[in-house]
Amino acid sequence: QLQASGGGLVQAGGSLRLSCAASGSIFSINPMGWYRQAPGKQREYVAMVFIGGSTNYAESVKGRFTISRDNVKNTVYLQMNSLKPEDTAVYYCNAPRGPGYRFIWGQGTLVTVSS
Repeated sequence: QLQASGGGLVQAGGSLRLSCAASGSIFSINPMGWYRQAPGKQREYVAMVFIGGSTNYAESVKGRFTISRDNVKNTVYLQMNSLKPEDTAVYYCNAPRGPGYRFIWGQGTLVTVSS
């Protein structure tokens, strides 16, 4: 089970750090990812981090967001800088596995960026 937190209201250009805490070990889960769903839109991929530390980002967040993982704390982070109004969404974490995902989607954490 995954619990995302850290969302909130921020002005454009601001920063937020999201956390995703797992109830069990994520040591062997590869990769872990962040996703988001804006109002009226489908859920989309944001970023993923692999066990070795390598990362991948959606073009829309590249250079502004940084994903990381702490396998001791069983937590995945998303540092979001230079936020834009179009980043407004509910952010979720999960782990892609085959055509689906390893975990049931949680409630996510809402990020609202005002202009």
